[in-house]
Amino acid sequence: MSDVVRVVYQKYDGTAHRDYPARRLAEDDLGVWLGVTAGTPSVYHGRASVERIPFILLVPHSAHWTGMFNPPPRTSEVYCDITTRARWEGDTVHLIDLDLDVVRRRATGLVELRDEDEFAEHRERFGYPDDLVREAHLAADWLLGALGDGTEPFASAYRKWLALVT
Repeated sequence: MSDVVRVVYQKYDGTAHRDYPARRLAEDDLGVWLGVTAGTPSVYHGRASVERIPFILLVPHSAHWTGMFNPPPRTSEVYCDITTRARWEGDTVHLIDLDLDVVRRRATGLVELRDEDEFAEHRERFGYPDDLVREAHLAADWLLGALGDGTEPFASAYRKWLALVT
């Protein structure tokens, strides 16, 4: 097992969304914790990019979301993408981004569901199966509560890992 994990997000139709290397920090009952430092080369929407602000990513063992934990100056303290369950191939994790996002704002603590219109549009265009739509909504509903009430890993569990990349 390598210290470096390739993180590959695609859209449901197979188009590239995000692709970047991350350092494997730990694995626990919550999932696999990955760290990305500032200056890491990445691909965003098919275009070469560079991560300007470090972050950590939690890839749960068996859930329809990933959690990105950010330091200031990012306005989102926690940004969760609703996804398919992670599929691991060696040191690469594959995820399909299903458009819905649940975000906790740093300044206000406000938790919001984002991109419902994009989810509805892509559900129609790409033909998301009904069971996947149901799982996406269940994940979003759970995250809306968990980010608001301090359920781990959203209260403090992530802080020790974030400190390693900032």
